[in-house]
Amino acid sequence: MARNLVALGLWRKALVASVRLDGPDLSARQMALLLTVYLCDPPHTVRGLAGVLNISKPAITRALDRLSVLGFIKRKRDTEDRRNVLVQRTVQGSVFLSEFSELVVAAGAVAPSDLAQIVKGEELGKLAQAEFDRVRGQAAGGGVS
Repeated sequence: MARNLVALGLWRKALVASVRLDGPDLSARQMALLLTVYLCDPPHTVRGLAGVLNISKPAITRALDRLSVLGFIKRKRDTEDRRNVLVQRTVQGSVFLSEFSELVVAAGAVAPSDLAQIVKGEELGKLAQAEFDRVRGQAAGGGVS
């Protein structure tokens, strides 16, 4: 339980610092979508993102609309299959996430004793990427709509 409170405190500190800045406030859905686009290997489609995040395609589209207006992502028609729209990263989105990551770092600098947890987290990140790839593969094959 104490570890959970520490994690939530860290997240709170980062969010409070974020809302105090002049930048945009993103919803949890928008932030989850943005992080997925930037931290998981492309290509990204609305259908694939909906499958990975387990939310509806209209919800993905609404979040992408907001992120597009902010310049954090861009949409591009797939040249090989014009029915698909690819979601791509932008420099502005990269800058936003880089600045946000600095807020997270500042909210809780990692102690040397926490390095083992970081390594474990990296391993979990690899597992998450593998799951993302698996679900995206199912979505591409028609397993997820």
